[in-house]
Amino acid sequence: MNKWFGVILMALTAVMCYLHLSDMNNNEITKKASAVYDEKIIAITFDDGPGYNSTRRLLDGLKERNVVASFFIVGENAENNKELIKRMYNEGHLICNHTYTHIDLSKIDKKQALKEITETNALIESITGEKPSYIRPPGGAWDEKMFFEVDMTPVFWTVDPCDWKRTDVEGIVNDVVNSVSDGSIILLHDIYDTSVAAALEIIDRLKDKGYLFVTVDEILIS
Repeated sequence: MNKWFGVILMALTAVMCYLHLSDMNNNEITKKASAVYDEKIIAITFDDGPGYNSTRRLLDGLKERNVVASFFIVGENAENNKELIKRMYNEGHLICNHTYTHIDLSKIDKKQALKEITETNALIESITGEKPSYIRPPGGAWDEKMFFEVDMTPVFWTVDPCDWKRTDVEGIVNDVVNSVSDGSIILLHDIYDTSVAAALEIIDRLKDKGYLFVTVDEILIS
């Protein structure tokens, strides 16, 4: 009886945790983050990489600025760029899962979806020695039932300049800088040269405005 009670309690706790994170709006994130830090904090996140040249330039720029970021890695892109994943980890960035082939998880069966996630986790862990705890499903397509299957926290975003379909660096920068607030999570992509250029300019301008850059987990768990 006690055994089953414990199992049920753990399941209910997981549901409450998932619903809390999934339903958290930008104001709630801001309140939680502000309670921990004196500075205004923000997370800059990058999807779809790594890209050999573009991600390398981004990492150089982040290191120069002493800024940490969160990378949502596509497994097949990581296969040939393992040294970049290791560098991300060594330089204090948060490495997360973005599936193996950047597939819409809502359009495939559960078995295939689990394979996409677990293979990427295994690859990242083989490089860094640490299994990812966070996942960003491509397109934001996430079935809450997956929470129990993979024991990972889904991470979404609050500021999206759609940099993947535009090349106007200044426009991307302005859209982000004019939209952020304390606790924002910025979505960009490190496989585009224009996105990398925009990201570094965004960082410079937001640091001038007094923002502190943290990894996305620090915002979610604050």
